[in-house]
Amino acid sequence: MDLLQITDTHLFADKNADFLGIAPWYSARAVVDAILENARELDATPQDFILATGDLSQDQTPESYRHFSELMGELAPPIFWLPGNHDDGHLMQAELDAAGISNAKHLLCGQWQILLLDTHLDHETFGELSAAQLILLEQAITHYPEHHLLLAVHHQAIPVGCAWLDQHNLRNSAAMKAILSQHQASKVVMCGHVHQGFDQYEQGIRYLASPATCIQFKPLSDNFALDSMAPGWRALSLYPDGRLSTQVWRLPHHAFAPDFSATGY
Repeated sequence: MDLLQITDTHLFADKNADFLGIAPWYSARAVVDAILENARELDATPQDFILATGDLSQDQTPESYRHFSELMGELAPPIFWLPGNHDDGHLMQAELDAAGISNAKHLLCGQWQILLLDTHLDHETFGELSAAQLILLEQAITHYPEHHLLLAVHHQAIPVGCAWLDQHNLRNSAAMKAILSQHQASKVVMCGHVHQGFDQYEQGIRYLASPATCIQFKPLSDNFALDSMAPGWRALSLYPDGRLSTQVWRLPHHAFAPDFSATGY
């Protein structure tokens, strides 16, 4: 089973709006074009489905979510999504529902189950899993103990090595990890939010993050800093025995260079 992670598009109502030196609609447009070009070169459909892991909008407007829906509509498979800290969850759901994008959050795919959990908190940059979301996780591993688990959230559950960014993490990740420790099959936790590629094992769990489709945060930076790496996305293949192979793809180097003098947003 093949899937893509697309994250942190940070779209505006205005397609020409600037976000730290990049117009996010145009960089997302370039990512979609690159995915389609890869598929043409391989003479194959791009993937079975796409996971969009939050911060799809920057200005919380209906138009920004419509732009996202239109761009994703050019990619053939179903899209599944969760909100990030910059999203308006209610507006997001209304607009994506209207576009025919599924609101399903639990998927059974062969020997894998995929669970998308909401870590968004109103008016906060950091994330948290509510008691109801933790119950959904516990139910998933209780009802399907032999299914390998891909868990998608927006906020990072372990530090990525950026001090300024790791303070805006998933605050109750310990509760999530305690539930995951009961699951004996393969466990993978995928996040957005960090605007960089990340791949690390910790206590039997593989943690992944994907580049954003717009600006990139400089890895291992104590203070806010942008990276020269180009926008990108992550491709994953899930195998029945619990193995997962993955690759980060990026646009050409120096594509959509940001304003490196920026000190935050």
